[in-house]
Amino acid sequence: MELVCPAGTPASLRAAVEAGADVVYCGFRDETNARNFPGLNFSRAELEAETAFAHSRGTHVYLACNTYPEAGNEALWHRAIDDAVMIGVDAVILADIGLLRYARDRHPNARLHLSVQASASNVEAIRFYHREFGVRRVVLPRVLSLDEIASLNRQIGVETEVFAFGGMCVMAEGRCSLSSYATGESPNMNGVCSPAHHVHYEERDDATVSRLGDFTINVYGASEKVGYPTLCKGRFRAMGKAGYLFEEPTSLDVTSMLPELAAAGVTALKIEGRQRGKAYITQVVGSFRRALDRIAAGHGMTDSKLSNMTEGQSDTTGAYRRNWQ
Repeated sequence: MELVCPAGTPASLRAAVEAGADVVYCGFRDETNARNFPGLNFSRAELEAETAFAHSRGTHVYLACNTYPEAGNEALWHRAIDDAVMIGVDAVILADIGLLRYARDRHPNARLHLSVQASASNVEAIRFYHREFGVRRVVLPRVLSLDEIASLNRQIGVETEVFAFGGMCVMAEGRCSLSSYATGESPNMNGVCSPAHHVHYEERDDATVSRLGDFTINVYGASEKVGYPTLCKGRFRAMGKAGYLFEEPTSLDVTSMLPELAAAGVTALKIEGRQRGKAYITQVVGSFRRALDRIAAGHGMTDSKLSNMTEGQSDTTGAYRRNWQ
């Protein structure tokens, strides 16, 4: 299976290539991609230089242009697609139907992938994107079980890419309104979930209070580690009990499932984390590279060594196994 790795900066891209990535994915420094945070992403010149570097090492580059433009204001997204193709990236990752049509008509030879932001999770939806726009690969939402993924792969005739490590998303991707409700800025259109300029912390007695806009997201005791405040990972009181109402702070890790995912027909494994630094990239990409190489060599699996890289030092296989059912 292809190992698709995040690159939020040129330094992270090089770290991913050196650690054994088959592919790196990245975005331009604007709202055309869903990780539009200060200090991240690539200028045109940087992407051109780093694409040449990656290609010299046999690594492919995918450009994420996976947010939704406002009606009548598509020029920035069109330019991102045009520039990515001109630079020579190996695939453009898109979610919006209008942008898919533009890429299909303007660049008929470009390889198009469907972003998880499109939230295509059934046979007819995937066939539609393949038939109408020539999509070659779909990134599947993190709500499907292993059996559902295997069933899809038997029917669609399109490559599938699944998330393998990193942050979870409790919502169907591309349809979340929590951040825009709290801050007025949306991951779907502005590329930012819980933007940093809406985040602040307060010291209250022996506790630390995390806030997003006007909302209190969590209150941490003196001995607790303070997390980044996103609404889906907030700790709230409901029906007389306080706890993580939507999602507990934990990370996806499918290391133990790699043979099963291969048997289910998965083409590629996606590591999440374009906002992470070089140390994270080096350790996580390297761990998955070694695990995949062991499988290819016919050796048995070993336990994941990535607990120090997970949120809350906790990991899960998410919906893939659905152990709660």
